[in-house]
Amino acid sequence: MPLIVTPGQLTQRAELYHQLASLMSAGVGMIPALEMICRRPPSHSFRKPLSQLIAKITQGATVTESMLSLGRWLPSFDLALIQAAEQSGRLPESFRLLANYYNERAQLVRSLMSQVAYPIVLLHFALLVFPTPMLTRLVWNGEIMPFLQQKFEVFVPLYAVVFMIALASQGRHGEAWRSKIERITSLIWILGRARRELALARLSAALEALISAGVSILDSWPLAAEASGSPALRRAVQSWKPRLQSGETPGEMLVRGSDFPELFSNLYNTGEISGQLDDSLRRLHHYYQEESSRRLRAFIRWFSLLIYLGIAGTIGYMVISFWTRYYGNLLQGF
Repeated sequence: MPLIVTPGQLTQRAELYHQLASLMSAGVGMIPALEMICRRPPSHSFRKPLSQLIAKITQGATVTESMLSLGRWLPSFDLALIQAAEQSGRLPESFRLLANYYNERAQLVRSLMSQVAYPIVLLHFALLVFPTPMLTRLVWNGEIMPFLQQKFEVFVPLYAVVFMIALASQGRHGEAWRSKIERITSLIWILGRARRELALARLSAALEALISAGVSILDSWPLAAEASGSPALRRAVQSWKPRLQSGETPGEMLVRGSDFPELFSNLYNTGEISGQLDDSLRRLHHYYQEESSRRLRAFIRWFSLLIYLGIAGTIGYMVISFWTRYYGNLLQGF
């Protein structure tokens, strides 16, 4: 997996699984399907791992064994789902579930990026304009190098910090960083709840996909918690292991615990008791995804407004200061 996952990379992975699902549903075998995709893969970077897959399966290895030999090219979530599907003979359905899962993730990331585009542009505009004396000297005196140097000193550290945060949030070895980011964002109005609801939406989607593919509850919950991207949820689910092994159900632990919202706990427990867990998880996924999107839009509106007010206030202060100095000089002349 790449260091930082982009919407395009998620879409490419979804396309790979979609093609596998379509070809196998049409009766094409695994090896011929992989050979067809390998000739024109969704991404050039897929050609080498697909060739290795074909070689391994041709040698007699199972699909799961072949994919495990690729190391970290596939997430553990994908491997668990494919392994369960291979054992139950539902590989096409499993690939289709993965295609839908990665398409939804890509759409969600694109939606978030489009929502934050305006405040980011506004912030860049503010950093380019201020301090205004630098801009004034650029326009009137042609002092290009001092202006570029000042902007370089501002933008390079800013981009470096953003890149490191993104890397720490997505990297497999950034658990401590992800925990810190989660704690910090939980203190920010609206943003903390939006991030929490987004994690619950991803957990619900992953859990539904795993259970539908035939993965056991004992294995599904830890994998879904990891796919949620929330260290807090992952730690909470890890603490369940002894009680799960002793015979308790996740629904019982959810109702008695306080790590998950009451709505999530009640709806999951109801689905578990009624035998309609897949429907409950689907409802939870849609609910929390809509709620997280709504809160993120509200946060971005307020963030944009704060930046706008900051720019307007700074301009107003500079105008008042200019005229105050101007009239002060006039009064001193009399």
